[in-house]
Order: sequence, then C-alpha cells, then structure tokens
Amino acid sequence: MPPAEPTPLSDLKTPTEPMRSDDLTPPADLSCADGLIRPTDLMLSADPTPPTKPIRSADPTPPTNPPTPHPQSRNPYARLFRIPGATAFTVGNLVARLPMGMFSVSAVIMIAGARGSYALAGAVTATGLAATAVVAPWTARLVDRHGQARIAVPATVVAALGSLALLLCVHYGAPDWTLFAAYAATATTPNTGGMSRARWAHLLKGDDRALHTANSFEQAADELCFMLGPVLAAFLCGALFPEAGTLIGVVLLLTGVLLFASRRETEPPPRGSAGVKEKSPLRARGMPALLVTFLATGAVFGSMEVVTIAYADAQGHKAAAGAILALQAAGSCAAGLLYGTLKPSGPLPRRHILCVTAMAALMALPLLAATLTGSLLVLAGALLVAGMATAPTMVTGMGLVQRHTPEGRLNEGMTLAVTGLLGGIACGAASGGWAVEHLSPARGYAVPLAAACCALLLSIARACATSTPGPRSARPGARSAA
Repeated sequence: MPPAEPTPLSDLKTPTEPMRSDDLTPPADLSCADGLIRPTDLMLSADPTPPTKPIRSADPTPPTNPPTPHPQSRNPYARLFRIPGATAFTVGNLVARLPMGMFSVSAVIMIAGARGSYALAGAVTATGLAATAVVAPWTARLVDRHGQARIAVPATVVAALGSLALLLCVHYGAPDWTLFAAYAATATTPNTGGMSRARWAHLLKGDDRALHTANSFEQAADELCFMLGPVLAAFLCGALFPEAGTLIGVVLLLTGVLLFASRRETEPPPRGSAGVKEKSPLRARGMPALLVTFLATGAVFGSMEVVTIAYADAQGHKAAAGAILALQAAGSCAAGLLYGTLKPSGPLPRRHILCVTAMAALMALPLLAATLTGSLLVLAGALLVAGMATAPTMVTGMGLVQRHTPEGRLNEGMTLAVTGLLGGIACGAASGGWAVEHLSPARGYAVPLAAACCALLLSIARACATSTPGPRSARPGARSAA
C-alpha cells in the first residue's frame, strides 16, 4: 500500500470557523498503515493561523480596584474631628476650660459677700493671678518633659484642693491670710488650652492649613468659655448659695481634665530627660518680642473690660455691662470660627501684622461711639464689630508661638504667651481704671486703642528684627585663635 499523502493546506480550517473538540481528531487519511498517529501528523493538522482574539496568560497579580476615596467635607472643622480621639479630648478640654472663667468671679462674689470687702476679694484674686504667672510656666515645662496625663492630673488635684480650701476658709471665717494662701495654691491649674493646641500640633504636623483651622477653633473656644464662665458663676452664686460657683467649678475642672487625659492616643510624646538641655523658649529668636506683643494685646482686653463697666455704670445701666462685654466676646468667637474656614495666604508674620492692624483700627470704634453718641446700644454694636479682630490676632499670634518654640517645649511656650496675656490684662485693667477716674469713662476707651497701637508697633518691630539673618556662628577654630 502506498503511503498516504499529506493533507493540503487549503483543506485546513480557516480562523473564522469555530474550533470544535473533534477538530483535534486527525482525519482518516492521516492514519498510517499500522493505525498509529505520528506527532508530525498532529502538527500538520493544527491551525497555523493564530486566533483573531489572542488568549492572554493569567496575570500573576490580578488587578485590584483602587479604593474609592471618601468624599471630603467642605467644612474644615468636620475634617478635624474625623481624627480618632479628637472629639473626646476636645469635649474634655472644653469642660475643663469653662471653670477658668468662673473661678475669679466666684471668688469675688463669695469673699465680698462673706467679708463685706471688695478690696479684699480683689487682692486675693490678684494674688492668685500673680502666683499663676510664676507657677504656670514651670507646670507646663513638666508637662512637656513627662507627658500631659502624668502631670496635668495631679496638678489639677492640687488646684482643686486649693479652691476647696478657699471655700472652707471663707465659710468658717478663717483669718484673711489663709484666703491668700489657699487661692495661691490654685496656680498649679494646668493650661488646658495650651495642652489642646499642643495635641493639634502633634496630630496635624506638616498640615499648615488644618493647623490654622484647629488654632482658630481653640481661640473661639477660649472666647466662648470666658464669655459663658462669668455668667454661669454669677447665676450659680445667686440662685443657689455663694459657694456654688466655686464648688461646681472644681467638679467641672476635675471631670474635664480626667476625660482629656484619658485620650492617651492623641497625646504628644514627652521629650523626657533627653530634652533637659534644650534652650528655653524665652531664648528662642523672636520669642521675647512676641511675648511683649501678647502683653500689649492683653492690655487691650483688660482695659476694655474695666472701661466698659465704668461707662455702663455712668449711664445708669451697670447691670448691662456684662451683656455688652458678652457681645464683644461673641463677635470675636464668630470671627475666629470664620477665620478658620479661610485658606491662609502669605507668610504668617505678615498675616499677624495685618490682623493687629485691623484690631488697632477697629478699637477706635468704641471710643467714637462713647464720645460722640453716648448711647449704650451704639457702644454695644461698636464692641461687637471691634471684637471681630481680636480672635484672628490671637490665632496668628499663637501660630507664631508654635513656630518659634523649640520642639518638645510647646506647652511651655504657649503657657508663656498666656502668662504675658494675663499680665497685660492686669496692666490694662489698672490703666483703664486710672483713665476712668482722672479723665472720663468715655475717654477711657482711648486706653485700649493706645494698647492696640502699641501691639501693632511691637509686631512690626519684631517682624523686621526676625526677618534679618541671625549672627553667623564662629568657626570651630576662631574662638581658640582669638
């Protein structure tokens, strides 16, 4: 039998015809005489043309769909509180910060009601303020070194015991000197606002816009607490008993600090003993001049409060002074929240100068309202507008403090700023009282205007001084050669 001829290529299937399973079976004419199929015969039966849609090999790493990003809220404050633990420590901080505006008013009402002397009450509260100016920076330094929870809780307990000791001394008629000693013990109260700002700086490190929003929120919270604190203290002391404001303030302080300290995951790490040799914030370049600017800014607040009370009293509406001052704080609170939603533009020192300029310009409104109109309603509107520049000034000022403070000593730096602010409030109150007695209540509004202008000049001078390059350090062998 002659050998079978190979199948012509024209008889093979075209790529357009579907391939069936029986296509793999060789045709009968490919069978050999011995009934076996040679491998070369199968190669000839395979389709030489590849399919129109090539089959891709399996991808060893199958593609994964990228995660769908969550839609970001347009509200920058909502983005802040999506950080785990941020809401909890903020609530605790607000509860702890509210008594800061209660203790002074409660002490004055309690001491004056029991001893019949506003002079004694004022002297006791002034002693507490002076003690705070000395002790608070040391407390903040310990907080930076050992951690917020480890220092803030025992410091708060000591301060609470001091407030309770004052309450008992007043209630049971202890000697006057015991009032000074008891109230001085409250100086260990930690700067809860500074600790909260330190947490935001730790959580938002590298995100300047979010940190700007957080600082704006903290300033608005300060305004809110110092606006509601005195009102709540006066209500409690009048509606319940004279010691109620101090007692409830102690409960709020302890509760808030414990809740704040419990959120350890948001706490900045302590610097420990390794940072003991770091230079003090007072020695940082530009910091002393900045603290003097805070001193002048505090004089604006202190003089404004005293002059407004005196002016309302001269108009026969002394009880309305609290509501008028609350309007100023409300304007500052609203402006602070609005300022936090804006995207910061330009260098921070320039923004601070612009904000201080706005504050100095708006402080002329109360002076004009008091001297030209003599109306409490017009004065209230002027104070509402004038207060809108104070929060942005404080926000940018605290931003500069955070920038100039050495790393690991942020609580100390911000506590120094608050201390300067409190010192300015005391100086401004004294200056405003002198102007009211020697000039007139209406002309007394020139004091906060002058203090704001001083803050502006100091801010400009500080910016000019820090914009120039610092002195070059000597070469290693220069000192020995000399």
